[in-house]
Amino acid sequence: MNPVTFIYDWIDRRIGLNDLTAKYLTGYLLPRNINIWYSMGSILLLIFGVQVLTGILLLVYYSPSIETAFKSITFIMNQVPFGWLIRTCHAVGANMMVLFLLIHMISVIFMGSYKAPREFNWLSGFGLLNMVFGICLTGYLLPWSQLSFWATTVATSGAGSVPFIGEYILEFVRGGKLVGAPTLGRFFVLHVIVLPAGIAGLIGIHLFLLQRTGVSTPPSYDGPVEHWKGEQYEYEKHPDGIPFFPHFLVQDLVANCIYAIFFFAIVFFVPNIFFPAEAFFPANPFETPAHIKPEWYFLPNYQVLKIFPNEFIGLIVQGIAMTFLAALPFIDIWPKRNFLKRPLFLTCVMLGIFTFIGLMIWGHFS
Repeated sequence: MNPVTFIYDWIDRRIGLNDLTAKYLTGYLLPRNINIWYSMGSILLLIFGVQVLTGILLLVYYSPSIETAFKSITFIMNQVPFGWLIRTCHAVGANMMVLFLLIHMISVIFMGSYKAPREFNWLSGFGLLNMVFGICLTGYLLPWSQLSFWATTVATSGAGSVPFIGEYILEFVRGGKLVGAPTLGRFFVLHVIVLPAGIAGLIGIHLFLLQRTGVSTPPSYDGPVEHWKGEQYEYEKHPDGIPFFPHFLVQDLVANCIYAIFFFAIVFFVPNIFFPAEAFFPANPFETPAHIKPEWYFLPNYQVLKIFPNEFIGLIVQGIAMTFLAALPFIDIWPKRNFLKRPLFLTCVMLGIFTFIGLMIWGHFS
């Protein structure tokens, strides 16, 4: 018996490796017509892992104070070996996390995978979306550049428009009336401790729910999930499906490799796409840039606030939109999932996507 077989058998007799392999790898069956959109989740796990790793490496040299934050970022970019690569990967990765999370949620909407009995799956994913927005917003301030300072000032100012309690909310968020050292301290703690822990916890809940409900069948398959009556708990099995290992694992690896090519193409060839000119100057509270805008994923929110004469009305509109999105599984209770057979649903979804993109473009050029 060779050493590898001996070690494997020794471990198997103690923790049952063969049982685990059969349960979660070779014996874990997925729908036979599963498609590339189901790999978005594994790509997001890869992105989150890279963000955690690069974030830890940045923390070795980053100094969270208004006197040293920008200097420490400059030191990382110019003097730390491969510091520029780590920081660029972290900045680009934040944008990729938002982009692929939006793609993942849109694909779930089109495939109807949010429908009963997967309401909790959708709600946990919606919570992850909001936490990712939060971690991107808090991380945006940490370089303490002109861009981060004034973008945070603009992003947080909307809270002050809430009647009666707006000033208190704004002061609580900023730690003072203006963006300053308390804001940086609060955002730092949220960015490196609170939100990563929350995201990791929600990912665990999301994966647990996926295991309990089973992987949803693509809507082109007219299976029993289309007619789930909610009479009792039922795990969606796929007795004629393909095993996770090696079939779908190979597809996941291919999707992750394609993403890595796309990611590193941005990092090495167009890294400044996410670094406007204002990102290379230290924060100056006494010099307001001419045209300061938030990141692309906050541009629709930014533009909505500008459309309405009162910012509070804009916040209400956004709140209604987000509430509708969160409650989608409870609103769309029609059992059919194939969007090609639901013209009204398809029209509403496409209008929502085009509205989001249109507001983004409008916010960029306005």
